[in-house]
Amino acid sequence: MKQFILAVCILFSTLSVSAQVNTDRVMMIGRNALYFEDYVLAIQYFNQVITAKPYLADPYYFRAMAKFMLDDFKGAEDDATECLQRNPYYTAAYQLRGAARQNQEKYELAATDYQRSLEFFPEDRITLVNMAIVNVELKQYDVAKKFFDVLLRRFPDYTPGYLTRSQMHLEINDTTSAMADLDKAIEIDPYTPQSFAARGVLLFQQKEYNKALADLDEAIRLDPYFEGNYINRGLVKYYLNDLRGAMADYDRVIETDENNLIARFNRGLLRAQVGDNNRAIRDFDKVIDLEPDNKIAYLNRAMLYNEIGDRESALADLNVVLESYPDFFTGYYMRSQLKRELNDLRGAESDYMLARAEEAKARKVATANPEPFKQVREQSNSKDTRDQTDQDIDKFNMLVVSNSQRSEKTKYQRQSRGKVQNINAPIDPEPMFVLTYYEHSYEVNRPVYYSEVMDKANSELNLSWMLKVTNNEAALNELQIQSHFRSIDYYSMRLESDPINPYLFFGRAMDFMLVQDYENALKDLQQVLALNPNMLLAHFARAVVRSKQMEYDRLQNDPRAMNSDVSINLPELSNIAGKPRLPEISTKSIDYDEILKEYEAVIRINPSFFYAYYNRAEIFSLEKDYRAAIADYSKAIELEPQFAEAYFNRGISRLAIGETALGLDDLRKAGELGIVQSYSIIKRMQ
Repeated sequence: MKQFILAVCILFSTLSVSAQVNTDRVMMIGRNALYFEDYVLAIQYFNQVITAKPYLADPYYFRAMAKFMLDDFKGAEDDATECLQRNPYYTAAYQLRGAARQNQEKYELAATDYQRSLEFFPEDRITLVNMAIVNVELKQYDVAKKFFDVLLRRFPDYTPGYLTRSQMHLEINDTTSAMADLDKAIEIDPYTPQSFAARGVLLFQQKEYNKALADLDEAIRLDPYFEGNYINRGLVKYYLNDLRGAMADYDRVIETDENNLIARFNRGLLRAQVGDNNRAIRDFDKVIDLEPDNKIAYLNRAMLYNEIGDRESALADLNVVLESYPDFFTGYYMRSQLKRELNDLRGAESDYMLARAEEAKARKVATANPEPFKQVREQSNSKDTRDQTDQDIDKFNMLVVSNSQRSEKTKYQRQSRGKVQNINAPIDPEPMFVLTYYEHSYEVNRPVYYSEVMDKANSELNLSWMLKVTNNEAALNELQIQSHFRSIDYYSMRLESDPINPYLFFGRAMDFMLVQDYENALKDLQQVLALNPNMLLAHFARAVVRSKQMEYDRLQNDPRAMNSDVSINLPELSNIAGKPRLPEISTKSIDYDEILKEYEAVIRINPSFFYAYYNRAEIFSLEKDYRAAIADYSKAIELEPQFAEAYFNRGISRLAIGETALGLDDLRKAGELGIVQSYSIIKRMQ
């Protein structure tokens, strides 16, 4: 026992620099934490390996990946460089460093890294896409075109390739080629909302408003949660004189995201147009609150204040605008009028003279160099919308267009962070429930489930934190990580004097589980069950740990799994992309049998513990035994009638075996209980 405690202390102490650290074990746990998106925890483990064996390349690469996930692109670049200094043939490090440099706009250096990667794998499509994007950023369009040609010749059905190339064509104002690429993307895959959204915006710019509306309707049908499509559809409806419909789209965005700047701004303009001045002012108040430097919002609010007779507020807003735009002569004319109405005749005269001087200066520039000025003026007059980044004060009354593409700087970034950034609007089954001390809150409230088992456990186990069962667990921050390392040492010390206390082993197992050391967690849970075979939570925790281990083992066996897209294979949902939490299998596995035995033990000990039925149903679903899964979800719902997650997953399972009506009923109930993605499936199925 003393030797074991000493080993634990050496392994987890952040002060240790000893080469006796079992680096293979720590690397495995660190990669495990990385896979489950505990990036801060993963970095700490890789730090230990680097301290013990600074000559290894792997820990630098994986630490770079963790930093990349946290948007520390400079740190990721530095670590990838360290990795390559130790192993110049580490291909993935070139890809990662290229992506990190691309995110820092170091395009030439990124291109160098991608080129090096292509020397090893000349047909890697992610690198080919990124190489093309980098050359577009460098304005080397001919070079970018060659990479797109190679990509699409090798992968003729690769939809993202056509989407990305269409953006390049738009950069060079080749709208015909851009439209052809978007048409091809939709022909290949008519279920990708980004294709319809991009084509809808292009049709809008070509004033094909009815066709644009049809494309944006389809984009929203496929992905009802991307707010940019509602914003752009609102613009289209505005041009079709459907002000009520445009307002409804902006209302829809603001209902789900009250801080959406574009929707707030555009709704403010529309309200001003229909004379709803006070509510328009409230929208611009919110815009300015969120973006204090938005001078265009100040100008619009000044005009609205003037409309309602609040001259002082209008004057204050105009002062802010003119401080930033001292040559905006229209603003001086407006302020002159305000000052005259406020009886500041001297100030009014001064502003009027300033306005005349700035206007004359502008005319003089126009006369001296008429063509550029005329071109800019005509462009301003003809462009009735503006991009969010366009802060030209003369476009103060133009509606804002949302970028039809999600914010994704590189293909590498999107796929390596893919579990939370799947571009195809995934419909994932609700995940299993786990034991933890930490959980995220939901954006939409869900029912709170009472469990007598958990109530009793928190009273009897005397743990340092409140034990919870959740399927929305939160990653640990650095302070929490250190707390659980110390807790492991504390339990180890207590077990020296009390080696047959199952509660101490269970407490330490929870700590090991939270810091992703599943091997030691299983050892401690084995000790718990040897001392107390009927401890329900130990069986439940062991089943959860084994499930997580299986998911991690998949990554170990196939490192590409972290960056791959996996579709839910349900006949009724063949058009819905998604990612299951564990790999689907067609035959029963020994590992799953072991997990099922744990849940059977839990149910034998306490048949009313509904979480066990739910998690067992998850395993049945992975084995494609949907009828068994439905039976268990039904039992869980019988025990907890408000079990939203069970309704949702039972609905998915029923759709999988063709019970469409019953499946949709379950999804409607899940939606009522707060699982909002239910409505996406319902809409698609109907």
